[in-house]
Parts: sequence; structure tokens; C-alpha cells
Amino acid sequence: MAKEVINIPPIVLEWSDWIPWDDLKADARYGGVKVPNGVPGVYEAKYGDSDERLTIGETGDLRRRIKEHLVRGKGRSTSGEGIRAQEDVSKIVVRWVITDRRALHKQPYMNGMWRGLVGFQNMLSVLERV
Repeated sequence: MAKEVINIPPIVLEWSDWIPWDDLKADARYGGVKVPNGVPGVYEAKYGDSDERLTIGETGDLRRRIKEHLVRGKGRSTSGEGIRAQEDVSKIVVRWVITDRRALHKQPYMNGMWRGLVGFQNMLSVLERV
């Protein structure tokens, strides 16, 4: 049996602030919140007063996934559909980080930070793709 040691340097993540869900609805061209466009990353949504995540996802385009799919429902987002249908979005906040190491989003699932009531199928499909 051969043993191999892999040294992985620390990964520094510069998360955005937590942004209220409703603030993400407005178009950035007219005073809304700017979400990085055309860049890969990881995003999370939770109630402002909780550490449990409603959804954690990865994407190749943060702006499109967060603003169009998750918040506005203009694309396919199982977790977005569930959140919009079942949760009080006025109390939900979202944050993101730009990274091409998108598998990082799996760690909170393992740490029990994900509530699991919405987006379960989305979580499974994301994990299968990584």
C-alpha cells in the first residue's frame, strides 16, 4: 500500500455582508444591491436571527443564480421555489463569496448548519455534480 500526503494551503474566503432578501429584488442599475456578475462562487441564505442555513449553493455566475433564480424566480432554483413558497422572505438574508473552489459549500452540510426543510433535492443535485 502506498501512502501519499497532500498539503492543501489555507483557503481565505471574503464573504459579502448578509444582505436582506428584499434588497436583492431591486435592479442594481436603479439603486439595488450589486452582486458580482459572471463569476463563480458559493452563496447562503438564512433567517437573520439564525445560524441555520435555508440553502447553500454553488454557481458559475453569482448574480444570475442569486438575483434571477433564487430571489426573483426567473430561472430554475428548487431551493428558491421552496423558500419563496414556504418562508417569510422579509426576514431572510443572503451572502456570497467569489471562489472557483465551489465544493467548499459542502462543509456546512456536514457541520449541521443546513436546516434541510427547503432545497433538499437541490442539495443532492449539487453534491452529485461536484
